[in-house]
Amino acid sequence: MDKKNQLQETITFLKENGITNPEIGIVLGTGLGKLVDEISIEKEIAYAEIPYFPKATVEFHSGRLIYGELSGKKVLVMSGRFHLYEGYNAWEVTYGIRTMHGLGIENLLISNAAGAINLNYEKGDLMLIEDHINLQGSSPLAFQGANTFGNIFADMLEPYSKSINDKMIQVAKDQDIQLHTGVYASVLGPQLETRAEYRMLQILETDAVGMSTVPEVIVAKQLNLPCAAISVLTDECDPKNLQPVDIGEIIAIAGEAEPKMIALFKGVIKSL
Repeated sequence: MDKKNQLQETITFLKENGITNPEIGIVLGTGLGKLVDEISIEKEIAYAEIPYFPKATVEFHSGRLIYGELSGKKVLVMSGRFHLYEGYNAWEVTYGIRTMHGLGIENLLISNAAGAINLNYEKGDLMLIEDHINLQGSSPLAFQGANTFGNIFADMLEPYSKSINDKMIQVAKDQDIQLHTGVYASVLGPQLETRAEYRMLQILETDAVGMSTVPEVIVAKQLNLPCAAISVLTDECDPKNLQPVDIGEIIAIAGEAEPKMIALFKGVIKSL
């Protein structure tokens, strides 16, 4: 079966299961699942039950599609995202974005856990992504038949919606939440970076590094779907003073910073 028909089957299944008019799609990053507790849930479907949907493999990701109301809007949340490092291809990593778009979302909000390359940023800070550098070595638009979904030469002049970003900055001000802005570099992973790689990222003037988000944003751009993304900075990547990484600590820091991210998302959803 071709990709277009597969996707249509997925969308039809979800509509038949009560996911009818979502307005905003949300992708939750590693260690950032608590937003779900704020939603008045109408429907919850495990990825494993959805035809053609990839299965979540990372232990910090729960693998559920959640539909309900948040801040007065109908939201559709991917609780558990897919990464290239799990062995998925770029089509699978972005399948959820195409599915949510097919169900009717008009805006997309993304979160991720990332390492701070900018040494003025600290663990537990939030960064609004203004621009990105794709260092994953692939594109989710580079497959046969990709042009049936839209222009494959997607214009990346403004990958992140300026109007949503402006709203995000305003909500941060109103709620007294410190929100940095910066450039996110997306790498393949799953190993972390060497000191030489962190130095390279500093030379490239990136502010944060992670292993997700960019494929989803590229697909959103192909679909003309406005999106914004927040990085929760969970470790400091100083090549001159590099410490061994403790994944448990990264998850803990993501959890501590998460209430700020939730407050931002709720405020922005209200204004969209």
